[in-house]
Amino acid sequence: MSALFDLTGRVALVSGAASGMGRAMSLALADHGSDLMLADLNEVGLQQTAEAVRAKGRKAVPIICNVSQPESIRPMFATLDREFGRIDFLANVAGEGILGKPEEIPLADVEQTWRNLVFGRFCMCQEAGRRMITAGRGSIVNIGSLASITAMGRSHIAYSMAMGAVVQMTRELSTEWAAHGVRVNAILPAQVLNPSLEKRIAEDPTLQDRFLRGIPAGRLGHPNDIQGLAVLLASDASSWITGALIPMDGGNLAMNGGATRRYVDKTVT
Repeated sequence: MSALFDLTGRVALVSGAASGMGRAMSLALADHGSDLMLADLNEVGLQQTAEAVRAKGRKAVPIICNVSQPESIRPMFATLDREFGRIDFLANVAGEGILGKPEEIPLADVEQTWRNLVFGRFCMCQEAGRRMITAGRGSIVNIGSLASITAMGRSHIAYSMAMGAVVQMTRELSTEWAAHGVRVNAILPAQVLNPSLEKRIAEDPTLQDRFLRGIPAGRLGHPNDIQGLAVLLASDASSWITGALIPMDGGNLAMNGGATRRYVDKTVT
C-alpha cells in the first residue's frame, strides 16, 4: 500500500454505516488501516458492518445514533473520546430527504428534511471540527447530491434545498478551518443503488430508464463506487484539497440536458 493512502492508526466516524455508501466507505477505510466508529439507526446492519470491519483486523465501535438530533450526536462523540481519544475523518453519509410537490409538501416534512440533512450534519461537523482543530489536522466529507447544484424536479424541493445548504456549509467550513489543518469536502452522487432507490424503482418500473437517459456511463451508481474517493479524502493524498465539490455521477453533470448519449446497455441484473 502506498504511504499516501495509509490510514493506519487513524480513526474515522461514518454515519449511515449499516448499508449503502456508508457501509462501503467503512469497509474501504478499514482496508487501508483505519479504526472506526459506526453510526446508524439500523442495529442489525450496523452490527454486520462492525463484524466485517473487525474481520479486517480493525477496531469497530457501533453506536445507534439519530443524526438529526444533537442530543443523540453529542453522547456519541463522548463515547468516541472514551473509546479512541481522537478523530481523523468524519463521513456525513446518513440523512433522508422527504419528497413532495412544492405546492403540497407539509412544512413539517420540509423541516424534518432540513434536520436530517443540514442541522444534524452541522452538529456532527461542529463536534468533529472542535476536536480536529485541537489536534491541528483532520478531514470531513459531507455526502451531498447533484440536487445541491442543479434542479431535479420530481418533487425534490425539500431535499434539493437541504442539499444546497450542505454544499454551502462545506464551503464555509473549509474556509473557516483550513488554517487549522482541517479539510472539508463534499461528494455529490447521482443515482446510487441503495435500499431507498431500489424501493422507488420497484414501485415505478419506468424510473430506472429515465435516470439512465441522463447518465453517459450507461449505468446507475453502486455503493462501492464511493470507496476510492473516501480513501483519497481521508488520507494524506488529498492534503491540499478542501472546499471541493466532487461529482460521482457517471458523467451526468457534464451532459447537457438536450444532449444525446450513445447507448450501450450496462444494466446489472
